[in-house]
Amino acid sequence: MADSVAAGLGEEKETENEDKEKEKLTGSSKTKSEKNSTASEVTETLGFYERNAGKKDKQRNLSDLSLVRFISAELTRGYFLEHNEAKYTERRERVYTCLRIPRELEKLMIFGFFLCLDAFLYVFTLLPLRVLLALVRLLTLPCCGLSGSRLLQPAQVCDLLKGFIMIICYSMMHYVDYSMMYHLIRGQSVIKLYIIYNMLEVADRLFSSFGQDILDALYWTATEPKEKKRAHIGVIPHFLMAVLYV
Repeated sequence: MADSVAAGLGEEKETENEDKEKEKLTGSSKTKSEKNSTASEVTETLGFYERNAGKKDKQRNLSDLSLVRFISAELTRGYFLEHNEAKYTERRERVYTCLRIPRELEKLMIFGFFLCLDAFLYVFTLLPLRVLLALVRLLTLPCCGLSGSRLLQPAQVCDLLKGFIMIICYSMMHYVDYSMMYHLIRGQSVIKLYIIYNMLEVADRLFSSFGQDILDALYWTATEPKEKKRAHIGVIPHFLMAVLYV
């Protein structure tokens, strides 16, 4: 009896184990089949939907690429200038600077014109009066007596020298016939007027600074204090050089 009972229990256990193994096998097969089916479905559905989505996006992009949309986008788009304020401010200042150049140039030219006019009119207006005052001072010295160590002030000496240079140069140039010189130069075949003009222009540029040094040397030689040791060639040679230069 005991053996039969034990054998029955053993058979039941074996059948149970077999049933469990079968259930496991069937469950695993079911899960694999479900996974495969879901994977296939997902891939298929994903591929299907992805293709459909790509087609829809392409259709939308193609529908957006129209002339009306392009023109409207170009007409309504912004420039974002406020994000680079320093750059555009600097460029605006450059424009304003270029606009101010003609006005500043005109100011400079007008100032230079009046400066040259003042220097030119000084020779014919104020310089004769100053020379006249210096001559009056020189003529009235015997009557008034010497009030100082100098006969004339340095400024009066310079005015007299300027006046004498102008009178001597005017008297020398008065004997030159400019019309005859013009026709002589014009009639020549080698030396033309433009050559003479270029020569005079170059000479003026070369001698302008040197001539100012000659005049300054003359004024300083004439007004230099007598206490110092003589280190110059004299007033008369400087005066002749100044007359020749002018």
